[in-house]
Amino acid sequence: MRSIGLSTTRRAAVVAIVLCTLAFTLAVPLRTYLAQQAEVSQEEERQRRLEAEIERLEERKAELEDPVQVEAEARARLRYVMPGETPYIVQLPEDSADVGDGDGGEDGASGGAWYERVWAGVTE
Repeated sequence: MRSIGLSTTRRAAVVAIVLCTLAFTLAVPLRTYLAQQAEVSQEEERQRRLEAEIERLEERKAELEDPVQVEAEARARLRYVMPGETPYIVQLPEDSADVGDGDGGEDGASGGAWYERVWAGVTE
């Protein structure tokens, strides 16, 4: 029954060593393959997002090719007026409260500069 001249324990040890060597030999390439597959899927998702953004920007570009749309954007966002028009801005009471919410507008209303309020909050 002895074909190679090794005992059963030695044969089992040799088989275990061979299997461990194979496992370690395959582990690194398998890990690299799985990492690359994850990276490929991330890049494909990024590409889909970029393609959607390109499509949105092309639609916006098509909108802005219309001179009427450009004029409406200039009037609404930049408050441009045509020559001969009289510009005016209606300021409602709730709008004046919103103006004070900026960085510079809170200083007098809430008891000093922002750094003084932070220091008071730390020291109290």
